[in-house]
Amino acid sequence: MPGPLQGIKIVEVSMWAFVPSAGAMLADMGADVIKIEPASGDPMRALNMAGIAPGTGGFTFMYEIWNRGKRSLALDLGAPDANDVLHRLLEDADVFLTSLLPAARRKLGIDVEDLRSRHPNLIYAVGSGQGAHGPDAEKGGYDSISFWSRSGVASAVTPDDLPYPLAMPGGAFGDSLSGSMLAGGVAAAVAQRALTGKASVVDVALLNAGMWAMQPGIVACNLVGMDEMPKAGRLGLPNPLVNNYRTADGRFIALCMLQGQRYWPGLCKALGRPDLIDDPRFDSDASRAKNIEECVTVLDGIFATRTLAQWQPILLQQDGQWDVVKKVRELAEDEDVLANRFIQDVDYGDRRSIKMVSTPVQFDRQALAARPAPSFGAHNYEILTQLGYDEDAIIALQVSGAII
Repeated sequence: MPGPLQGIKIVEVSMWAFVPSAGAMLADMGADVIKIEPASGDPMRALNMAGIAPGTGGFTFMYEIWNRGKRSLALDLGAPDANDVLHRLLEDADVFLTSLLPAARRKLGIDVEDLRSRHPNLIYAVGSGQGAHGPDAEKGGYDSISFWSRSGVASAVTPDDLPYPLAMPGGAFGDSLSGSMLAGGVAAAVAQRALTGKASVVDVALLNAGMWAMQPGIVACNLVGMDEMPKAGRLGLPNPLVNNYRTADGRFIALCMLQGQRYWPGLCKALGRPDLIDDPRFDSDASRAKNIEECVTVLDGIFATRTLAQWQPILLQQDGQWDVVKKVRELAEDEDVLANRFIQDVDYGDRRSIKMVSTPVQFDRQALAARPAPSFGAHNYEILTQLGYDEDAIIALQVSGAII
């Protein structure tokens, strides 16, 4: 099934994960995303991630994830002849997508004014660390600092008794979330241009994306004058039915029964403890909040008596909301993940296959197909011939160093 952005052409000059992840999502949606890489390639191609070396199992997996479905053009934008290639690419392009810092864009002649002066209908989309204005507008950013640390997320999730802030749960955690916002902004700009003829400049900053996720805390703290929201921990929330409980086999069950009084009786019956329903320590929301430590301790003891596999059918007997705290490897076997095709096997056609998470937007209730990421410069000849270069001209570009 053709994606909703089929026919949209995007030229991407970016690296690492933030902006490439936006390009990957747009490619999944059907756009023709042409990724321009310098001679050194996107540094993500050489990244050793969590001790997994590049090429492990036939893949540099972090590059594959964020560059799936694109075409690769190995073009040195600093070479004299590269400018002609770029502008030919942009003649019928809809979007220019970049992560380069302002100084680098100015040096290469690819900043907003440089490109819009020749291509006034071009949507210009930028992913940055701290935004287009302010003292840090020229400064770079990574998700671990701009999204995770500066936005307040790291401090908010770190218990006060830890000596250092917690790190992100995985590589490109903030990049992928911010990239999806950038992809949404690009899609909105494409719609705006189609409806009004106006071509926008789209900006998404890692700092702003992190603040969007943190806005309940940001708004609340400014409203009442606190530095930070209270850090709940297991005993800080007044509702023991919004908590995690350890099972006999060391797994965890997450309860999120916000309407405690509604679900308390049914949960107690399912747990085999109907006596707790009318226990004066726990018989109302107020009682459970007043005796929160004792209530959590009682529930800890109950959940510790059975394994996760034993608890699952028991908890299905009551109406309150709960789920399993899963390990990431288990998601590839999750029945709902499989039924909705939230994960898919991407076949490279050379006996290699890798599992990728589907773009989290579906159209007509169908997952968007993910395609392989390109090898370096894999589409040089194809793209250049489409731009009208003949064999001699392509060879000349190679000799001049514009094409790698």
